[in-house]
Amino acid sequence: MAAFDTTRPAYGAAPVAGQFKGFVSNLIAQVAAWNDARLTRNALNALTDRELEDIGLVRGDIDEVANRH
Repeated sequence: MAAFDTTRPAYGAAPVAGQFKGFVSNLIAQVAAWNDARLTRNALNALTDRELEDIGLVRGDIDEVANRH
């Protein structure tokens, strides 16, 4: 009778696959953050100076606000 130990982690390609998955998910997160900043920047740039003043901003603040995480 043969017995197999199934409680050990599999070795071989699994660590490489995990690193690739981490790289891809990090890349997707960075692209999503860039897109969020782009949308925020576009929305704030579409406001008039008066509207920006109403929310406590000036045109020079737009990049800083858009790049906050």
